[in-house]
Amino acid sequence: MVFQDKFLGIAITQVTRRRIENFKANRRGFFSLWLFLILFIASLGAELIANDKPLVVHFDNGFYFPAFKSYPETVFGGEFKTEADYRDPFLDDLINDNGWMIWPPIHFSYDTINYDLPVPSPAPPSSENWLGTDDQGRDVAARLIYGFRISILFGLTLTIFSSIVGIAAGAIQGYFGGLTDLLFQRFIEIWSGLPVLFLLIILASITEPNFWWLLGLMLLFNWMTLEGVVRAEFLRARNFEYVRAARALGVSTPTIMFRHLLPNAMVSTLTFLPFILSSSITTLTSLDFLGFGLPPGSASLGEMLAQGKTNLHAPWLGITAFATLAVMLSLLVFIGEAVRDAFDPRKLMR
Repeated sequence: MVFQDKFLGIAITQVTRRRIENFKANRRGFFSLWLFLILFIASLGAELIANDKPLVVHFDNGFYFPAFKSYPETVFGGEFKTEADYRDPFLDDLINDNGWMIWPPIHFSYDTINYDLPVPSPAPPSSENWLGTDDQGRDVAARLIYGFRISILFGLTLTIFSSIVGIAAGAIQGYFGGLTDLLFQRFIEIWSGLPVLFLLIILASITEPNFWWLLGLMLLFNWMTLEGVVRAEFLRARNFEYVRAARALGVSTPTIMFRHLLPNAMVSTLTFLPFILSSSITTLTSLDFLGFGLPPGSASLGEMLAQGKTNLHAPWLGITAFATLAVMLSLLVFIGEAVRDAFDPRKLMR
């Protein structure tokens, strides 16, 4: 039976509707999803929340948007043609004498150094630096927002690409079986036996890593998470009657694999995705903590943890990074539990 969603205008089956109801029934996972989406969407606009440039400047009857476009200091009556430093008191007075500025809530970016601290770095929380500063004078709240965004985007990207590779590998193994499956399994046994973290550290120490370099490096090992699940589903379903009927009718192998068999495998695959995402974020944090992750100066939760370990006399550093990771990973685990309940066939039969 097919239902029409009154809000979205999307036709959904009775099974899909039951899965949505089971997901909502897990109140902890349902509210965790909404909270996670709110935090993630807010972090996507990090430049609008924490920035060392104003969002809007009105000067001499003209409007400027420094957060999105660079302007030389001469535009605002300054003497230099380099990019304007809006935190400079001289330039601040020039603009306010002939207009006004709208700043984001936090007047610092992730790499902005506060040179006007009343105490040596790392400085404790204050009205100017809500969560204090690190040992280089950078605002912790700004680095937290940008680091949260990088961690989630890295985890999502790695999860998507590793899922594509893992699903494709498992589908080929399970569908063809025989020698193909045997050789592939022996390769996976050898590949999975490699010390992944040590290899990542060694390879990251050879060249200067960046976002995409780390992503490709971790993709070499992360794709095996879903391979076994998909392989088992394809091995189980490849001899079902509807698959044999499709072969007899001359349906091509790719069509059988990805139109008839893959939907069955996706049920068990989707339940793993939130846990794969949390694992990807944990791996990136570990590499950053050890100093083999993102380039120095990048906004990183792992680097914040390392600073908390180094500066035990500044507990706000370690507490902030730990609390952020604890909340983030807990939300993902709760969402994963709700997704697992939604696809549980025993609950669909109620």
